[in-house]
Amino acid sequence: MKKLLFISLTTLLFISCSNDDDVQPESIPEAFEKGILITNEGPFNNGSGTITYISEDYSTVAQNIYRTVNGKELGNIVQSMGFQDDNAYIVVSNSQKIVIANRYSFKSVDSINTGLQNPRYFIGADGNKGYVTDWGDPNDNNDDYVAVFDLRTNTISASVSVPFGPEKMVAYSNKIYVAHQGGFGQNNLISVISGNSVESSITVGDVPNSMVVAGNSLFVLCGGNPSYTGNETAGSLVKIDLSSGQVSNTYSFGATEHPSNLTMDGTNLFYSLDGKVYKLNSSAIALPGTDIISGFFYVLQAKDGLLYATDADDYASKGSLKIFDLSTNQQIQDFQTGIVPGGIYFNE
Repeated sequence: MKKLLFISLTTLLFISCSNDDDVQPESIPEAFEKGILITNEGPFNNGSGTITYISEDYSTVAQNIYRTVNGKELGNIVQSMGFQDDNAYIVVSNSQKIVIANRYSFKSVDSINTGLQNPRYFIGADGNKGYVTDWGDPNDNNDDYVAVFDLRTNTISASVSVPFGPEKMVAYSNKIYVAHQGGFGQNNLISVISGNSVESSITVGDVPNSMVVAGNSLFVLCGGNPSYTGNETAGSLVKIDLSSGQVSNTYSFGATEHPSNLTMDGTNLFYSLDGKVYKLNSSAIALPGTDIISGFFYVLQAKDGLLYATDADDYASKGSLKIFDLSTNQQIQDFQTGIVPGGIYFNE
């Protein structure tokens, strides 16, 4: 394997500026395009989360890029990130804000500091609208909502009341599908938002934790209630017909099996279960599928024949991103990240 060059962004900026004292770091254009961005949650309740950048050709790794570019921390906890046009919307849950940066230079653009209580995930919609799931008070099951943002002014334009525990979202045909994992509890719903209101609700398995759109279908992976609840239920994979908004199939796992991290590449679905990654053909589903890779991974993303998987290690030390070639199921790269690498994004 070719030896990789690992250098920090600070070193990159020094090299770029060393022959011209008039050149400032801020003048370097699109330093982070065509690469992988990892959101690192950071230590819980203290310290700051960070973002790691890995170039498309794997030759450069830069840690804590937002602080390096802007001279300030993101906050606690960096929960997730989403894109709309040229901006990255970084959701910082414990700090109750969304930090907005140019997705290519990572220069600070703005921040949203009001109207958020426990934000979780952002998704951009057509036009100038964005949605953010929010638990409200995580101990109150009746105050959860989805905040609707006017991205021209970076202000909340509406607040959509939803069942408790809204988490990840996907967009399809001008609608937003919200998985209600359940916050500190457990839920079993998908809310369908159109504009500024809930159009319908779809009951799925317990604890829906991840979703992908495949053609005219929405696949929802449900972890099931964990054993510590005293009401353990099996995980399931639910297929929803997006034309009718109805569940078309439900595939059940074993009584004590709790899958997570559904992702898709081509016609194949991938997910995590009990220290293994499984592969399923989306057009001929037979659980559990084929186990292809061993490892306890925090997050999975499949793209263009590769599987990207983060390892949070002990959740207190720096984690890692591992990349596997899905044609051989062999690991081809391993990069250090920040503490608790919780999101994988492709900056194209």
